[in-house]
Amino acid sequence: MTKQLAHMVFFKLKNSTDSGAKTLVEECNRFLKAHAGVDYYSAGIHCQELTRDVNDKDFDVALHVVFANKQHHDDYQVSAQHNEFISRNKENWQKVRVFDSYV
Repeated sequence: MTKQLAHMVFFKLKNSTDSGAKTLVEECNRFLKAHAGVDYYSAGIHCQELTRDVNDKDFDVALHVVFANKQHHDDYQVSAQHNEFISRNKENWQKVRVFDSYV
């Protein structure tokens, strides 16, 4: 049985305004949503209302992509759309954290 691969990315923006976050979500949706082997996709802004001590607050936008398997993830990483997304948006990233796991 092939394991799914969960690819979670958390972006802290230089322009961390609501507008800046919404723009990055739109860019995620435009370039990262429609890839082969994606079983689940979402991109959204940080939920400011949740403020428990265990809540990580050091991000503005979260990207969640679950791939059918590692090969689909690997193909996504070198795809033209993924590279276009990076080149168009990386100048506004203060910090990017990536968490990949089998699920």
